[in-house]
Amino acid sequence: MSGITDILHFAVDGLTQQQQAIANNLANSETPGFTATDVNFQTSLNNALNSRGGGTAHIQASSDPALPATNGNNVNTGTQLIAAEQNTLQYQATVELLNAQFRLVQGASGGSFQ
Repeated sequence: MSGITDILHFAVDGLTQQQQAIANNLANSETPGFTATDVNFQTSLNNALNSRGGGTAHIQASSDPALPATNGNNVNTGTQLIAAEQNTLQYQATVELLNAQFRLVQGASGGSFQ
């Protein structure tokens, strides 16, 4: 990872994939035998930022380790709804930070602020 814009872009991509996984989990909350998916990019991003010389961050999807119900489905609707709300707030904040970076670059290059 290099500049702050690259980091924020990676975070937006990760949050987008996380939201897609949550939406899929909720859509299949009543599907017998369905296993929920988790997307984790925060740990990878943190490790990349803390490594000397700059590391590479990866977005990784994995099966949710929650125990399944009697129908084999392990989606916890309440947990997924909370995750969706947290993800939305993180996405909004990250996009605002990315927009602020673009405004700084625009101002530094003689452009006008909006």
